[in-house]
Amino acid sequence: MAIAIVRTKDLLAVVMLTGIYGLLSASFFVVLDAVDVAFTEAAVGAGISGLLMLAAITMTGRSEAPKRHKPLLALLVVFITGGMLIYGTLDMPYFGSFDAPVHQHVAPRYINDSMQEVGVPNIVTSVLGSYRAFDTLGEVAVIFTAGIGVLSLLSLPLRRRSSKLDESSSENSSNNSQKDQMHEQHMVLRIVSKVLIPFILLFALYVQFHGDFGPGGGFQAGVIFAAAIILYAMLFGLDTARRVFNQSIIRLIAAIGLLLYASVGVVSLFNGGNFLDYNVLAADPIAGQHIGILLIELGVGFTVTAVMIIIFFNFAGRREAQQQATEQDSPELNVTQANSTEQKGGE
Repeated sequence: MAIAIVRTKDLLAVVMLTGIYGLLSASFFVVLDAVDVAFTEAAVGAGISGLLMLAAITMTGRSEAPKRHKPLLALLVVFITGGMLIYGTLDMPYFGSFDAPVHQHVAPRYINDSMQEVGVPNIVTSVLGSYRAFDTLGEVAVIFTAGIGVLSLLSLPLRRRSSKLDESSSENSSNNSQKDQMHEQHMVLRIVSKVLIPFILLFALYVQFHGDFGPGGGFQAGVIFAAAIILYAMLFGLDTARRVFNQSIIRLIAAIGLLLYASVGVVSLFNGGNFLDYNVLAADPIAGQHIGILLIELGVGFTVTAVMIIIFFNFAGRREAQQQATEQDSPELNVTQANSTEQKGGE
């Protein structure tokens, strides 16, 4: 599958193959009993990543550009780096070896003591949310930074209100006719989506608040929640989605999620504990662990959902801006062509 992705020139086929690759990877994780990782791979690798890449293809085109250089130097660097990485792993224990340090110290500690120390049945959640909470905070910060990067690179300058008022009268009629035509073409999809989207959002909330007892958490729930909103935007149009989901509020939610996560650590410091030490959040340490994990998972869900929506809306908004620019330039091109033909006829 990876070789087919590299060799295929049709970018739409590449996106489809990437989704299949994500499903295959998720199935491998299920076989290895890593259900939480499989859940994340299915939601991100086979789900929302494909939607974002489809939105990007609408801007770049469907066919891959022809190669104009011979990447022999890059291939040499890749081989040298790969050889060094393989050489660096020769001293590591074999995969699955019982004598590996991870099976002698780290894994037994989590398996034997996490229920007494954290009180969460899902060991993966206790590791990500409590033992490794600082690292998870870094992951959330990376996601937030990615959203900020997309905003800075693809955000469109706001047009003046006067130009909007001048163009609104001429565009309303055409937009209404196009919306009516789209409504007639996608009637079945719209009706089915109206039935499914509430259940998708409800399932995202279930994944969000059930991560302590089963596979799930803020990352998976945020992606599922964002996928439902992106599906709504793809079927009902960006204008309708922007009226329903305010972009300023979504950006604020992205910042609130990261701030909520970090604030839990600050409150732990003020209560006399370490950063992100949930034992001091309540009189009972186990209750404090539950409160801390619930709050940070909620922050993760906020940030992931908002950033995914921001990325999609910016890609789709840039594509609409390009289409409007070409439509505005086409009458001018027609006028210049007509003038040139008239001049030739006069000559």
